[in-house]
Amino acid sequence: MCGRIVEVEAYHQDRDRASHSYDGPTQRNRVMFGPPGNLYVYFIYGIHFCMNVVSEPESLSVAVLIRALEPVTGIDTMRRLRGERVPDRNLSNGPARCCQALAVNREQDGTCLQGPDLYLEQGSPCPPDQVVAATRIGITKSVELPWRFLIKDNPHVSRKTATAVKRRG
Repeated sequence: MCGRIVEVEAYHQDRDRASHSYDGPTQRNRVMFGPPGNLYVYFIYGIHFCMNVVSEPESLSVAVLIRALEPVTGIDTMRRLRGERVPDRNLSNGPARCCQALAVNREQDGTCLQGPDLYLEQGSPCPPDQVVAATRIGITKSVELPWRFLIKDNPHVSRKTATAVKRRG
């Protein structure tokens, strides 16, 4: 199974009260303080998993939540994991749906994303004028930070946003 990342949210320990690592390391968030390129998986609302990619050197906790994927390969498997009646555009258009579509759960917490089973690779770049920034979704702290990034007009993003602004540079 494979998908192109089309939407993410950034979380930073120092400036972001919504980050799981804002108050320092815990058993739950320890992976966020580890090496970059590892997967931080957490359980939310008592029913869903969400996955983040640790993105900064050890001890500085910065991670990127994968909010949406555009399915590329393994769509039949994703459909089986998510439900036969789920439309393709809804297979992985949300953080929990991404985990379900890729069969990611707490067992993958701490996994290095250069492994044979679960990995991240560079794809085709997106033109900068197609990337928009917006405020993050589903948080109550540091809501003003425009740290949600998505590909403009991509049908696989989790939620359209009227507050999106074109990113400069």
